Amino acid sequence: MRAAVMTEHREPMTVQEYPEPEIGPHDALLRVEACGICRSDWHIWQGDWSWIGIERQLPAVLGHEFAGVVEAVGSEVRDIRPGMRVLTPFHKACGVCASCRAGASNVCDNPPAGSGGFAELARIPVADFNAIPLPDDVSTLVGSALGCRYMTAYRAVADRGGVRGGEWVAVHGCGGIGLAAVQIAAALGAQVVAIDLDDAKLEQARAEGAVATVNASDHPAAEAVQEITGGGADVSIDALGVKATVLNSLMSLRKRGRHVQVGLTTREEEGMVALPIDQIVLRELEFLGTVGNPHVNYQPLLQMVEHGQLHPERLIGEHVRLEELPRVLESMTSFGTSGFTTIDRF
Repeated sequence: MRAAVMTEHREPMTVQEYPEPEIGPHDALLRVEACGICRSDWHIWQGDWSWIGIERQLPAVLGHEFAGVVEAVGSEVRDIRPGMRVLTPFHKACGVCASCRAGASNVCDNPPAGSGGFAELARIPVADFNAIPLPDDVSTLVGSALGCRYMTAYRAVADRGGVRGGEWVAVHGCGGIGLAAVQIAAALGAQVVAIDLDDAKLEQARAEGAVATVNASDHPAAEAVQEITGGGADVSIDALGVKATVLNSLMSLRKRGRHVQVGLTTREEEGMVALPIDQIVLRELEFLGTVGNPHVNYQPLLQMVEHGQLHPERLIGEHVRLEELPRVLESMTSFGTSGFTTIDRF
């Protein structure tokens, strides 16, 4: 099969012939039709996140935001069949541990490894649990967007943030996750303030439902949000994960507000950011972490997409060939991409 292979960190990946994944009795082999190029791929390509135990043996095929058509299944697979169109969450899960049984498969105790989506074929482990069928009216292109960034934003806004109609929501960082969070919060009836350093991304945030925007290079972000909302946001989401956005998000909140931390930190922070503890105590602020979206939460998300309440397809800004992956990753170094860039030609 053809695949984009990482042989060295921060060196361009090369498209080459690569061994097809071998499936076990509980696995499925997927013909990948679309795979998003996520900022998490960029971090792994950079060699980041070793401080949280994320390290890849090289050579490696990355890509975790994909969907396609099932080519074959193992002998013990019961519910997934060849020909089915499916997506798969980036956080594969075992389906049987205490976390999975409690509906928290996004923090599975024994996550199984699959294979990467920057390739013609990918292996989905524990396919009856990790291969999620797509409704007839949802394309595999849209399905790929639901494998990581969009579904992560959905959980951050709808579940962890508990956003309700009429609330003020601040979204810090208008990359793929941030724009998805803007769209989802607006669909739920919230008033959204989008914050970024790029006017073009802020314009796109307005198109996705933001009622106000703040360019943080021109105005102190927290003060601007406090002024726009008349006392602070009810929910504030850090979609980026650098020190400035963590603190701006917290300080954007009104009393008893809810901060939702989506973005993982960079090499500069290595997971450690000093917090304004006295403000958190005196204003009864909540600090909520979130990762991915549990498998059991996919049905309400897919239903909203199927019924036209949510529009992941509007965030897919660029469709590229597999050979264009190195260019896209390099542009991410300077935050040069907008929305989702998706490989749909392998």
